[in-house]
Amino acid sequence: MRRLLTLLLYIAALTLTASGQERKPQNKPYIDLRPTHFGISVGFHMQDIEFRNVGPQVVVADDGTETIETVVCDQDNWNPGFSVGVLADQLLTKHLSLRVAPTMHFGAKHLMYHFLTRTDNEGRMLTATQDMKNTYIAFPINLKFSSERFNNHRPYLIGGINPMINLTSKSQDFIQLKRYDTMLEFGLGCDFYLPFFKLIPELKFSYSLVNSLDSGHADELTDASYRVYTNSVSSGHSKMVTLTFYFE
Repeated sequence: MRRLLTLLLYIAALTLTASGQERKPQNKPYIDLRPTHFGISVGFHMQDIEFRNVGPQVVVADDGTETIETVVCDQDNWNPGFSVGVLADQLLTKHLSLRVAPTMHFGAKHLMYHFLTRTDNEGRMLTATQDMKNTYIAFPINLKFSSERFNNHRPYLIGGINPMINLTSKSQDFIQLKRYDTMLEFGLGCDFYLPFFKLIPELKFSYSLVNSLDSGHADELTDASYRVYTNSVSSGHSKMVTLTFYFE
């Protein structure tokens, strides 16, 4: 609570400071009057996925014997990636616009599996890892609400949905994600009006609205020993934090 109060006081101080600034000559003073804007984007993102583990499961060996195993799966850290795209912005009102920004995301997820019912020769918990590389084509459709422009900057809020296509080919890894996903996203940014173009840094948070996990992947595995890992989770929701720089 103390940190939140400090942050609010800091934002209030910045607001008061900005309101007391003198007016300066504006760069590109008529650019926001155009009904349509186009641009390009580059950025960085961090991928994560939130799993629901099933807990104890019955594992049937090749000879028909059954055992109870418990495997816990989680992504051990946020993995960085690279993003590049294009932008089309349609002005709806003075403060509201509709934005479409097709983007390609190149990244990966690093998964950890912990066997709670097995140990190695030294008595340590057995673990396994999976590097899941992901290449997405995203088609975010967002509403952008902008404040009044002051001098050469204009902050805004943004939110919408983001349908995505996973271009990663199928593999024999433990877990496989679905080809299609849809994310809910929101964020904030600021238009900076430079002499020859607009630079727009934006921070955006995305969360999957559907189960991203390919639930039929266990039946496609040729190695039956992998299924204890595949069946350890029942669903997964992808998450992404994206820092993007738009150039209009």
